[in-house]
Amino acid sequence: MSQWALEQIEARIPDALEQKYVDRAGGHWGVVKREKIADVAKCLKEELDFKLFISMDAVDRLMLPEPTPRFEVVYFLYSVSRNEHVRLKVFCTEDDPEIPTIRHVYQGANWSERLTWDFYGIRFKGHGDLRRMLLYEEFKGHPLRKDYAMRDRQPLIPERPIKDIFRGPGTNGAT
Repeated sequence: MSQWALEQIEARIPDALEQKYVDRAGGHWGVVKREKIADVAKCLKEELDFKLFISMDAVDRLMLPEPTPRFEVVYFLYSVSRNEHVRLKVFCTEDDPEIPTIRHVYQGANWSERLTWDFYGIRFKGHGDLRRMLLYEEFKGHPLRKDYAMRDRQPLIPERPIKDIFRGPGTNGAT
């Protein structure tokens, strides 16, 4: 993990990191202030050569001993030239689960941000196309939140016609 990248971020954007720490597996993490994540992502890609967006996800901290802030969004980036990973984390609260998008920096973040919205309800300001990805639009709630009621029923919706892209139009009743 790249301790070097975190030190470079501290030097180039002094007020971006809230803290740095090493997890029990020896990986270096940087906790980024919510409003600075787009600047940090841009710096990592353009100046520090972390051009590969690996993934991002969210964590609901509701059942942890210290549940505030409620959510954390984690980012994993990679530099091919340096052969190093960088791990970033952004906290957001339950009453304001919104952070800036990095979609304009890393195109691969588009789907990851949509999935995070779909399953956790964390909004990405400036995304432009934040809509459900795997769940249908009428789905109520966000199923990976710890307080999501597993036994609740979702509203029934009529089946939508789907075009058969393999056999062509007219074979499954869709027009």
